[in-house]
Amino acid sequence: MQGECLCGAVKFEIAGELPNLYQCHCSLCRKATGSNANAATLVHQENFKWISGQENITSFQKATDYRSDFCSVCGSPTPNPLRNSNLMWIPAGLLTGDIDAEIVVHFHMASSASWDKDSEHCIRLEADPESINSLNEMLQRTRC
Repeated sequence: MQGECLCGAVKFEIAGELPNLYQCHCSLCRKATGSNANAATLVHQENFKWISGQENITSFQKATDYRSDFCSVCGSPTPNPLRNSNLMWIPAGLLTGDIDAEIVVHFHMASSASWDKDSEHCIRLEADPESINSLNEMLQRTRC
């Protein structure tokens, strides 16, 4: 399994079977991703290998030990060692190709965003909307 950042400057490889995924809904993960949750998995460091671009990675760490590594070229989150363990944190969105894994754990639900709700009844499009105007109209009228 391989992965890369948005611009392709940072690339990595994972050996062996990919574990299932989790989503963290805490405020830090929401801010780091700009989304409702952070989808990721953990792999043992011996199964992780950088292919290229480590020199493009910048780290931000809070006093609480929360760490966010990202590509300094495109801003994509990048894998990083998980605290004092032998595990690597892998952002799921960086993985290329089809993966045989699914989200099996959601945590920090008590601090999830107020707008983070089940959206099974919302409009679902296979691609971009026809235009920005049509998207804006959908956003003005639609309630899931």
